[in-house]
Amino acid sequence: MEHHEHHQMWGGRFEEELAPDAFAYSHSLPVDIRLWKQDIETSLVHVRMLGIKGIISTHEANTLISALLEIHDEIANGRWMPSAETEDIHTAIEQRLYEKVGALAGKLHTGRSRNDLVATDLRLWLREMALKLANHLYWLCETLMEIAEEHTETLLPGLTHQQHAQPVSLGHHMMAHCWAFLRDMERLYQATQRMNLCPLGSGALAGTSFPIDRELTANELGFHMPTPNSMDAVSDRDFVAEFLFVGAMMMLHLSRLAQELILWSTPEYGFVELADSYTTGSSMMPQKKNPDIAELIRGRSALAIGNLTGMLALLKALPLTYNRDLQDDKTLLFQTVDILLPSVRLMSAMLETAEWNTARMREALQGDFSTATDLADYLVRKGMPFREAHHLVGQIVRACIQQGIGLEAVDLEFLRKFSPLFDPDVLEVLSPEASMRARTSYGGTAPESVRAQIEMARAALQVLEQRLSDLHTPV
Repeated sequence: MEHHEHHQMWGGRFEEELAPDAFAYSHSLPVDIRLWKQDIETSLVHVRMLGIKGIISTHEANTLISALLEIHDEIANGRWMPSAETEDIHTAIEQRLYEKVGALAGKLHTGRSRNDLVATDLRLWLREMALKLANHLYWLCETLMEIAEEHTETLLPGLTHQQHAQPVSLGHHMMAHCWAFLRDMERLYQATQRMNLCPLGSGALAGTSFPIDRELTANELGFHMPTPNSMDAVSDRDFVAEFLFVGAMMMLHLSRLAQELILWSTPEYGFVELADSYTTGSSMMPQKKNPDIAELIRGRSALAIGNLTGMLALLKALPLTYNRDLQDDKTLLFQTVDILLPSVRLMSAMLETAEWNTARMREALQGDFSTATDLADYLVRKGMPFREAHHLVGQIVRACIQQGIGLEAVDLEFLRKFSPLFDPDVLEVLSPEASMRARTSYGGTAPESVRAQIEMARAALQVLEQRLSDLHTPV
């Protein structure tokens, strides 16, 4: 049997093939076939470097490069796909290379191992996915900011403990979510920055005796620099675990927003109606409009959290350097990426097409005593200590409840029974509109404060997008 007909990239030392059930258990092609582009890209750069350094001849390098480009076109156009029996995508591409150029294909693997090859491919793939995810996040943040700009004066109850607390604007509420996603984008940038080192040339674990140029391959693949330690390079999956953390946090933020959309679309709230395109009906109850996409986003956050904990468990007891356990990092990573991209995209689409019932939001503030803090603040401005004012307003609220009225219904005579500090101007602070407009502090809910934070967020978003794009651009 000729070398190129082997299913494995190893075998000279073995007299028997791997048992069929052992092969089925261990072969990774169905998962790592996603890395085919990156594998060819890495091989092209490696071969070019081998030729430049004289490790193989210029003619040999050119022949291998032409064949690798042909394989790229074959896979891209569906003219050739690896056989299902092949161990992994790296073996599949090398076998196809043998079919094209014969024994010369064996020189492709000079000065490298599958260990540094896989680590490089995975970093390249994930860097590309991070940029795609950043673009989706960009549009989600833009969507939230557009809603915020439109609704700087739309009132609704702000909650703590899921109880009415103080009036806020819908714009302020949407920006609270926007800042969380901006932090996700910043974490994505930082994680990509740490990921952007090139393991190629680390060999199996100890480097190589060939005069390779790791700076050249790192630069050509768009990495910041080569990994400084060959043992760390082939065994490090921090970048996968870190991305899975970033992804889990992102899904957590999406889930919190999804939960609000789910609650707000119930008849009890009635604050929002989600578009038909992102809701479903009931198989039994014809009147139902279910927020299924929001619920699925909420549910899939659990899968992303599980993948993170799975990855941490996978790594926790591995001695240096490479161990086959690391094969399963891709299963966890690919699943999270497959969850993240559509979740972010669908959340943007749901928000863009949502109809906000602003009248219902305003009605929800009626009689909820959410301007009680404004009443206490009024007394403080008149010289009363806040704790005393807090206690006195609590008594006023209790009296209102006993009489079945809200704070917006009280008059000066009623308030004067509790304190002579109340003057006619007190009635101006009791409306939710006045409460919202009064909160002009940095980061507050007043329209001018919300407009200021939208400007700040938009500037931060542009900077982050540019930084992520720069990281992805080869030097």
